[in-house]
Amino acid sequence: MEGKVAIVTGASRGIGREIALHLARLGAKVAVNYAGSEAKANEVVAQIVEHGGEAFAVQADVANSEAVERMVKEVLERWGRVDILVNNAGITRDNLLMRMKEEEWDAVINTNLKGVFLCTKAVTRPMMKQRYGRIVNVASIVGVSGNPGQANYVAAKAGVIGLTKTAAKELASRNITVNAVAPGFITTDMTDQLSEDVRQAMLQQIPLARFGNPEDIAHVVAFLVSDGASYMTGQTIHVDGGMVM
Repeated sequence: MEGKVAIVTGASRGIGREIALHLARLGAKVAVNYAGSEAKANEVVAQIVEHGGEAFAVQADVANSEAVERMVKEVLERWGRVDILVNNAGITRDNLLMRMKEEEWDAVINTNLKGVFLCTKAVTRPMMKQRYGRIVNVASIVGVSGNPGQANYVAAKAGVIGLTKTAAKELASRNITVNAVAPGFITTDMTDQLSEDVRQAMLQQIPLARFGNPEDIAHVVAFLVSDGASYMTGQTIHVDGGMVM
């Protein structure tokens, strides 16, 4: 991926962090997007630079159209192009449907679905102009299966899968592919907070009998943005240990 320019949203921690680091190891220049975790984003940049890569941190709330446009403009001014967009930024506001507040619904839909729309729209023009682009949306296996207590999150991730298919059809003629990755239970700071009983119950649903790692997602994303996946578009790849087949 030497010379390729990538934007990874929500890249200060977890899955986004590992995707940014992995793409940089493969030679891409990486814009490390964050919403509020400036220190953690700068740590990711420092790690990339320490290993000979190019990166910079860029703050933007992906649910804010002006912030997204500014982020993409900043990348174009610095590196002249955008080849790869990984829409990873996401939040949770879990609650049972009957107890879910409207603010909890709106916050998750705005970041997890509207944010994917805004970022994809913002890179479409430069990608079309260069007749090349690779977009990967990080969805979730619960967007396929559903999950109690996460009506907002599930609706957003199911929407991301639908948006992926439509964008793929609209952009294919310009050599822009759009695919999604649907992670299952991945070990992150969020899963680390779960009780042992909950963790064991989750593991019983996974045929491979283990949680995934952020690296598992990063490797699939790297494949989808590589030339090896140039004939794949509109697809959602499950990376879930066999949980949903």
